[in-house]
Amino acid sequence: MNTRDPLELEHFNKLSATWWDEAGPFQLLHRMTPLRMAFLLERATSYFDLPENSPTPLQGLRILDVGCGGGLLCEPLARLGADVVGIDPVEDHLSVARAHAEAIGLSISYLPCAIEDLPSDLEGFDLVVASEIIEHVVDVDGFLHACAEKVGDHGALMVTTLNQTLKSYVFGILAAEYLLKWAPPGTHAWDKFLPPPILSRKLKALGLTTQYTQGVRLSPLSKTWHFSSSMDINYFLWGQKGN
Repeated sequence: MNTRDPLELEHFNKLSATWWDEAGPFQLLHRMTPLRMAFLLERATSYFDLPENSPTPLQGLRILDVGCGGGLLCEPLARLGADVVGIDPVEDHLSVARAHAEAIGLSISYLPCAIEDLPSDLEGFDLVVASEIIEHVVDVDGFLHACAEKVGDHGALMVTTLNQTLKSYVFGILAAEYLLKWAPPGTHAWDKFLPPPILSRKLKALGLTTQYTQGVRLSPLSKTWHFSSSMDINYFLWGQKGN
């Protein structure tokens, strides 16, 4: 199995040096991170029975961030106490991630590989995160299967991605990439977007039967993300093995 898309890797490799530029090509990811963390914490606190008022509520959890890029999500996870492993097939991304984590004293394990490269006998993680990555792989079913294999017996998988609708094409690609230049042109391909019901069915078939979905929207004037009742463009999905 190979989930790598050479064109996608080439596209993102050119942007490696800009991961931590909050006004650069990954600005929308920076702005989405607080919402990603809020959703993750809400679900993880409930499922893993974590202390709500602790400064490190994720203490004791092993978390795998698949397609971690420059570590935008790994770092807040580590700051909240998680034992974090970030993987990405682009070595230049990880060089940036390692340097940034070391500069602020965070201990994060970064591995230069795709999800299918991890050893099959590797101990399962409490939580596997695939955030803004599934729309960039070539084999969605293989990718999800490999992610689910790395979820422990009482673990969970969190996916954030884009729906395949007319709105997602107009606002997620035409407006964001070509009109407003918030992301480099060619960052997304609409035919790789996945409707929530399809993603849900795929995850249920992999044993992640208890699920929670949440729509999110971007306010264009302030460029801030908010939770939304609509999943027409962006959405988060949490799937877990237990009730």
